[in-house]
Amino acid sequence: MDETRAREVLAAADVLPGPARNAALLALGENAVFAAGDLVVKVGRDAELLDRARRELDIALWLAKAGVPAVRAAEPEPLLAEGHPVTVWHRLPDPVRPAEPRDLAELLRVVHALPAPPFPLPPRDLLGGVERWLRLAGDAIDPADAAYLRERRDGFAAAANGLTPHLPPGPIHGDALPRNVHVGPDGPVLVDLETFSTDFREHDLVVMALSRDRYGLPAAAYDSFVAAYGWDVREWEGCPVLRGARETASCAWVSQHAPSNPKALAEFRRRVASLRDGDETVRWYPF
Repeated sequence: MDETRAREVLAAADVLPGPARNAALLALGENAVFAAGDLVVKVGRDAELLDRARRELDIALWLAKAGVPAVRAAEPEPLLAEGHPVTVWHRLPDPVRPAEPRDLAELLRVVHALPAPPFPLPPRDLLGGVERWLRLAGDAIDPADAAYLRERRDGFAAAANGLTPHLPPGPIHGDALPRNVHVGPDGPVLVDLETFSTDFREHDLVVMALSRDRYGLPAAAYDSFVAAYGWDVREWEGCPVLRGARETASCAWVSQHAPSNPKALAEFRRRVASLRDGDETVRWYPF
């Protein structure tokens, strides 16, 4: 789904106070995210994401009732416009500063203290999107690379089933990065709730460990995250397994953009090569 198609769906949904062509595009990935006035609208890539969109709205309401600082839904149910799920959210105030790892850690402590919600949350299916992303990549990527990632996916999925957690399992954010924290006038709030799950809390912590190892997060910033949360997931023997699973998923995620973006293809090839070589020092770049 490109921006043109996303705007067509946005217009069909008719949820904004003005023309869809005037909405600002904030992001384009699995969802196209638009802002206009006091609203933000997320347009899902395809109908397969409808159940996830519905669950994200349920999660937003649950977090609001629990008093967790998080983005709030403006409409309680998703729409299906021309085969695409559409959700409507209250727009957050402009940020007062960039989110830092310690802001994320403080919010994770709140989330990780929550009991299970009154509706089912799925396990964190970290590797579940790999097949769909590789399918979207199609002929743009080397079939041998796709086969390699499928093999890694299966291996890490099996290994993850044998892990014993250090922390009590329960609700997690599922994509715990500072980019999913918005620091407004009233402090940090969580955004992008669609990956909320019930699983090992370690899933949320491995993300930042990988950011330190692969994406250039300074050691001091990672240390501030650990200090605010109160534990370093790298001390856990299962950390390499969840880290490897997330690397596999992150590599496959980039592949879906390869057909239309040469930079994505180059980044995909960089990531696959580093995995094949077993070189954990190769820098990856956010995409």
